[in-house]
Amino acid sequence: TRRLRNSSSYERFFSATSSLDLSGIYPPIITPFDEKFNINFDKLSFNLNVWNSTSFKGYVVLGSTGEFPFLSEKNKIDLVKHVKKESEPHKIIIAGTGCESTTETIDLTNKMADAGAAAALVVSPFFYKGRMTDDLLYDHYIKVADSSKIPIILYSVPANTGIDLSATLAASLADHSNIIGMKDSGGDISKIGFICHKTKGKNFQVLAGSAGFLYPALCVGCVGGVLALANALGSATCQLYENFISGKHEEARELQLRLIGPNLAVTKWFGIPGVKAAMDMLNYQSGLCHPPLKSLTAQELSKLKNEFVINGFL
Repeated sequence: TRRLRNSSSYERFFSATSSLDLSGIYPPIITPFDEKFNINFDKLSFNLNVWNSTSFKGYVVLGSTGEFPFLSEKNKIDLVKHVKKESEPHKIIIAGTGCESTTETIDLTNKMADAGAAAALVVSPFFYKGRMTDDLLYDHYIKVADSSKIPIILYSVPANTGIDLSATLAASLADHSNIIGMKDSGGDISKIGFICHKTKGKNFQVLAGSAGFLYPALCVGCVGGVLALANALGSATCQLYENFISGKHEEARELQLRLIGPNLAVTKWFGIPGVKAAMDMLNYQSGLCHPPLKSLTAQELSKLKNEFVINGFL
């Protein structure tokens, strides 16, 4: 395991270990847009009012499902402030803060802390992915963690970034007291289990990044999940988690099997437009997608709806 650098900021964080229990289910909440592609805060408030009645541990704002690349810094700050204001006090607010440069990531992370976020979900830089070695990413994350006012959660989403944060890197970064966890959306259960094993006993928790593999991820040591499908099927995803922690493995497994089809529809097949369409079918208020993303065609909508119907969610 690589030794962390000596730095006054690291020593400060090491002596005051960040304690935030991430266990539970989080939706990476969608961002509703109006006809002019401004954030529709009324629709967001409507959704939060419904979500607040679920057993979600909290909300991830500005995750991949939140269309964060389309938002200005002011939009991002306003969004986090609004979610914090409209959420139940006990809900944990996690803000996506990953930028292409280390300095920008640090700056945005601390602005999100001031806006009310309890932790930051930090995706890796990826534009220069050919240079993003483990050593370089290690240095990037350590600098961010050293300078952040709030705990850092690593975010590996290779489908979007082309970079799969390695198990070795994650285990090394877990030694930093201000890096408290990881969301892994890659779906490699062997890798996820290896990370859980290598970080056992550390102040570090792993979250599954998709409802498609939530149950097996829990079985190998994950403590919960950040799940796009939870925007639409919050009760079902929370029920799977609750079945697992209650030892009701057969019920959890059966629910997992029913979630696979709908999850495919809102991730691999149709992405964010699929998430928003599913929410509309279930009486949420999703708003428009931000260009260049477009709403589903009638044929796509029919295929999406069928997955929810045949699995008993509509």
